[in-house]
Amino acid sequence: MYEVFKRLLDFIFACLLLVIFFPIMLIIAIAIKLDSKGPVIFVQIRSGKNGKEFKMYKFRSMTCNNDVHNFETENKLTTVGKIIRSASLDELPQLFNIIKGEMSFIGPRPWITDYSKYFTKNQKRRLEVLPGITGLAQASGRNDLSIKEKINLDVYYVDHMSLLMDLKVIFGTVKTVLSKQGAEMPKSGIKNELEELKGQFIEEKATA
Repeated sequence: MYEVFKRLLDFIFACLLLVIFFPIMLIIAIAIKLDSKGPVIFVQIRSGKNGKEFKMYKFRSMTCNNDVHNFETENKLTTVGKIIRSASLDELPQLFNIIKGEMSFIGPRPWITDYSKYFTKNQKRRLEVLPGITGLAQASGRNDLSIKEKINLDVYYVDHMSLLMDLKVIFGTVKTVLSKQGAEMPKSGIKNELEELKGQFIEEKATA
């Protein structure tokens, strides 16, 4: 029942915030265009509810020649990109994902599809709800947490999703953003997380 109510709130607040933040989004879009060559919006396929893939939108914060799939080199951030990332303003286009019903304000972060390939049966439960702009893991330390700690918190959220839990996540997220706790995850960090998940996946298959 709460999930239906939550979806209604998501839609209403996303539309409202889109109107409020439109001037800021327009300024960011112009700044990105003036700062470097390339599109204003960065689009990437992520894992959504029940594992369904969708296109997630962000303001482009990296150079046009940056290869997001090459984990051997770090991301090449633009000048504007560094600013909008530090304030999490690059996430604003995800309001459109919320309006489309692909995301929620609160929920497990939508990761690149490589992650879900190596989830255990219990870890796959983090995909039972809409992914969010922020979640319990982000409110609890973001990238200072190990990949398994993040997933455990996401599964805990799935089991305890409620208005009270969502309010807790919102206040926790504000605290971590202001403190810049665990703000950045280098590509090498993503590579290490994937290797850890792959290791547990191989180990589970071997003992099954």
